[in-house]
Amino acid sequence: MPSRLLVFPDDTARSLIDALNGAQQSVNIRMFLFTDPDMLAAVQAARRRGVQVRVMLNPRRRDGSSDNEDTRQALLDAGVEVRDSSPAFAVTHQKSMTIDGKIGFVESLNWETRDLTETRDYAVVVDDPLEVSEMQRCFDADWTHTPFTPHPKSRLIWCPNNGRARIAAFIDAARSTLWLQNERYQDTVIIERLVRALARGVKVHIMARPPHNLKKDKLIEGVGGLRIMRDVGAKVHRLKHLKLHGKMLLADETRAIIGSINLAPGSFDERRELAIETEAPEVIDRLREVTRRDWQSSEMLDLSDDGVLADLSKHHHGHAGAKQLALKAGGAKKK
Repeated sequence: MPSRLLVFPDDTARSLIDALNGAQQSVNIRMFLFTDPDMLAAVQAARRRGVQVRVMLNPRRRDGSSDNEDTRQALLDAGVEVRDSSPAFAVTHQKSMTIDGKIGFVESLNWETRDLTETRDYAVVVDDPLEVSEMQRCFDADWTHTPFTPHPKSRLIWCPNNGRARIAAFIDAARSTLWLQNERYQDTVIIERLVRALARGVKVHIMARPPHNLKKDKLIEGVGGLRIMRDVGAKVHRLKHLKLHGKMLLADETRAIIGSINLAPGSFDERRELAIETEAPEVIDRLREVTRRDWQSSEMLDLSDDGVLADLSKHHHGHAGAKQLALKAGGAKKK
């Protein structure tokens, strides 16, 4: 099976369930959120027919809350080996699966019903022995809380190992176009690379979520970063027909990075994340089509002073933090 791209919600949970149903020997799953009942049933069914199944779950969110406890207990009751992800990371945000040591899934989506049915998300299916074995090697290292070093020739991108450097180099190599979909644009290294890409004539199209979706302590970086890029010529849009959750970069319509990495310092420095860089035609051709379709179904994100204030009025903290942004004095007083 060559590399291919799964697109959600278009391809539905069936594309992942069919893969699980085909497992014969082993399944290794790593998830930030795992709550979807159909995915749970498919994993339990694999274990019942004798497949060795290991599941690594993020134990809690950054705020201390946990979403995976019911799934954890259901898996344990079914005889599945379940462990918390390594305490070396503040959060394990990686979403991935390997099957029979032969196929790997590098995903942006959680195994929760919303990500399978309501959000733009992606998964890249790979069968390259180097990459599948590296995914398993990292899984084993984090399972046993031992060190992991990526292979220098691998297309896989790992955080906190090499994510920022690899994505920065990817942007630096762009010559004509960059298309990005991401929830967060907060890392100054990446923002600088995008600004310099614009300065050398690269056309940059950014798909982002409205600022009111950001956490209170991330508003300044999130809004400021988008406004900086817009001010120097980037086109910044928001999806209208779907929620954006996928994390994707497409350069010159020939190279792509897809995975779980938000463009934020926490993702690069503190979290276990996984993405893959690929030039596989089967992936690029479909990603190009989806990206164009999403752009046509989007609208400009209003990052003017009044637009930001209007959007932040939807935030549960209201305009908290807006005074630190470079907003006009009159607009900042509006209620």
